[in-house]
Amino acid sequence: MEVVESDFSKELAEIVATEENAVATYKAETNENEIEKATKEQDVKYKSKEATDLDKEVAEASSDRDAVKAELDAVLKYLASLEKQCIEKAETYAERKAHREAEIAGLKEALTILESETALVQKSHHTLRGVRMHKN
Repeated sequence: MEVVESDFSKELAEIVATEENAVATYKAETNENEIEKATKEQDVKYKSKEATDLDKEVAEASSDRDAVKAELDAVLKYLASLEKQCIEKAETYAERKAHREAEIAGLKEALTILESETALVQKSHHTLRGVRMHKN
């Protein structure tokens, strides 16, 4: 009986030690899990705030980009109008020929007008001022 009692005490001590070890392990793991849970909840909180901040920054950047794009479009439109006014475009051969023919036609018309007017002017008397013609 003493042997059974001794075996029983020994087994009871082993069971109690195993149980205490299991309880300690359980408490340690539970504590670690609580710490990990709290850490992950904080991470979620901070990352949610960061995501919200980034969304605001994206919205502001998009708004700024739209404003700059509108300004760029206006500047490019103004530049195009300036280029139309300032940059001389080369005339085509047909345009130069038409201008030249119109100029020649105008010069010919001016020449005929001048010739008809000079014919009328040449019939005037040739006298000096202040000198009268004497009849003999």
